[in-house]
Amino acid sequence: MRLNHRQGVAGEDAAWSFLKAQGCVLIARNWHCPFGEIDLIVKNSNMTVFVEVKYRNNRRFGGAAYSITPAKLMKLQKSAEHYLQKHGLSHAPCRLDAIFIEGNEAPKWVQNITG
Repeated sequence: MRLNHRQGVAGEDAAWSFLKAQGCVLIARNWHCPFGEIDLIVKNSNMTVFVEVKYRNNRRFGGAAYSITPAKLMKLQKSAEHYLQKHGLSHAPCRLDAIFIEGNEAPKWVQNITG
């Protein structure tokens, strides 16, 4: 197992623990489709939330937030749309969020990263 993969799994574990403490319920983890992968899919109240988790050791090169490029955002949106269609949830309330973790800092939950 590569070091980056272990750190990614640890970051996803930390993000899930954080979201669980906020009252979210896990629907899926590392959900794959032809467009890509969604790290976490959770239910927050009546909202289906697609969560991208980004972990960085430090803020060099812009930190975790700068790793979500426009191309990555497009893949996440297409993946979320695919999930909704596949599960018959096309009209369900949903949003795309991110959890950013940098070093040993607490996770930062940014809601509705699509604007």
